[in-house]
Amino acid sequence: MIGKLLAADLLKMRRTGIWWVVFIGPVGLAAMQALNFGLRYDYLVYDAYAGDAWGGLIESTGLFVPIAIYLAMTLLMSMIANIENRQNSWKQTLALPVRRSQVFASKFLSCLIQLLVACALLSGSTLILGLALKFDGPIPYLDLLTSGLYPMLAALPLLGVMLWLTLTVRNQAIPIALGITASLVSVFGASLPHALPLSWPGFVAHGQQTLTFVGLGIAVFIVLYLLGSLHFSRKDVA
Repeated sequence: MIGKLLAADLLKMRRTGIWWVVFIGPVGLAAMQALNFGLRYDYLVYDAYAGDAWGGLIESTGLFVPIAIYLAMTLLMSMIANIENRQNSWKQTLALPVRRSQVFASKFLSCLIQLLVACALLSGSTLILGLALKFDGPIPYLDLLTSGLYPMLAALPLLGVMLWLTLTVRNQAIPIALGITASLVSVFGASLPHALPLSWPGFVAHGQQTLTFVGLGIAVFIVLYLLGSLHFSRKDVA
């Protein structure tokens, strides 16, 4: 049944601009780095990142990945919830012979699929940029693949909060304001306390205790997801 709900949710999203958010974020980051390396190619390739241009490109891109992920989570979840709010179709959705927890799971999976697509686009666009700039040395495929994925997994606690709020609070200004604030704070992620979840994507992007913060991100998300699902199942959101 979750598969049918997920297919229906993805079909509803075809009529919105939600996939543009998925596309513009990673391609925009690659375009920023194209401009950065295009203007300072000699300095970056032969001085700052001498001998490891690929690593320099991934590191430079990673500085902006946390804020991009937080903004994407905020916009995507708000747009997913707004589809039901705008069409006033919560009653119809919840009247189906499915559990509310399954509806909650379908909304989460919809956002997760879009985030994974965005991560894949970031890896692909970064690879294309490096090839276009004719970087020397072996291509670090694994680092490219995980450059967006690992920070996204570390950022999952915010997705848990956004999933909970956007599906239970009708006024989307509240979760959007919270998400934007989190995005702005994440700019200083590497200098924030390790115990603050908002800092975890920043540490991961810098290659610091990657598996630890990815594991913490997943663990905290599971707790928030279960609490949000329980609340959604008991609350009258129609």
